[in-house]
Amino acid sequence: MSVQSREQQKKLGRKPEGMAACLLPFEEDGRIAKEAFQEAVRRTEEAGLACAVNMDTGYANYLTSEERKEVLRWTREALGPNRPFVAGVFVEGLEGDLVDLYRGGADEIAELGGTPIVFQTTRFHEWEAGEIVDLYREVCEPYESVLGFELGKMFAPNGMIYSEEVIRALMGIPSLKGIKHSSLSRGEEMRRLALRDEIRPDFRIYTGNDLGIDMIEYGSDYLLGLAAFCPEKFAERDRLWVEGSEDYYELNDALQYLGNVAFREAVPAYKHSCAVFQHLLGRIPSSEPHPQCPRRPDWEREIMADCAKRLKYER
Repeated sequence: MSVQSREQQKKLGRKPEGMAACLLPFEEDGRIAKEAFQEAVRRTEEAGLACAVNMDTGYANYLTSEERKEVLRWTREALGPNRPFVAGVFVEGLEGDLVDLYRGGADEIAELGGTPIVFQTTRFHEWEAGEIVDLYREVCEPYESVLGFELGKMFAPNGMIYSEEVIRALMGIPSLKGIKHSSLSRGEEMRRLALRDEIRPDFRIYTGNDLGIDMIEYGSDYLLGLAAFCPEKFAERDRLWVEGSEDYYELNDALQYLGNVAFREAVPAYKHSCAVFQHLLGRIPSSEPHPQCPRRPDWEREIMADCAKRLKYER
C-alpha cells in the first residue's frame, strides 16, 4: 500500500474504542497490591477506557488459576455491578480438552459479567487452519460476546500471528466480536483492517501495537498495555482526535515516545517499565514486577521520569 493510499484511509473524527490492559502491581514484600490494583481499575474506568485484566500486562502467564480468579473478583468489586470489563482466558500448560479448558475459564469471566478474550496456546503451533477455527467456533458458541487474541512471539512463546485464511474464517463466527492484534507490524494490521472492511465491518480490530499507537487513525480500536501506564492521557488523546485538534499530535507523540522506550528489547520487560512509571506517579506501592518478569536496568527510573515529563506530569 502506498503512502498516499494509506493517508486516504484515515478515519478523521472516528472515536476509537479504547481498552487498557491493567498492570497487576506488587508490594515491596512481593504480595499482590490488591488496593492499588483496584484503584487502577477504577481510574481506567473513570478515564473512559474499558479495563482488560488477566492479560499479558497483568502477568496472566505467571499467575496461578486461583490468583486469576481473585483478579476477576477484585475487578468486579472495584467496578461495581453491571460495568463491562474484559479478561483473558489463559490455558497454556494445562492438561485436558482445550474446548473444555477454554470454556471453563470463559465461564468464570462471563458469570461475573465480563467478556472473555481467548489467549493462544502453543498447541496451536502444530494445528492446521481449520482446526484452529473449529476450536474458536466451539469455544465461542455458548457466549454472547467473545474476543480473540493473536500475539507475536516477541511478547510470549505461546503466541502466533494467524494466516489470512484463519482471520477470514474467524470473522464468520457471530459471537466473536473482534480480535486483539499484536504483531507490532503496521502492514499486517492494515491488511486486517482491509479484510474487516470487506467481510464484516462491525468486527473490531483492537491494535496491540504499542509501537504504532496511531493505528486508531486508520480504523483500529485498541487494547494496549501502554494504556495502563496512563489511561487518562489516552482518553485525552482520543478526545483530541475526535475533535480534530492539532494538540492531538503533540500528545500522541509523547505517548508514542513512552511506548518506544517501554517496549524496547526485551519486550516482556515492559511490565517492569510500567511498574516503575506508575510508582513514579505515586499510584502503586513499589516498582517491583512479578518475580518471574524480566527486569529493566537500575536507570529505568530516570528514563521513565523523562517520559512522564514529556506527558506533563508533575513530579
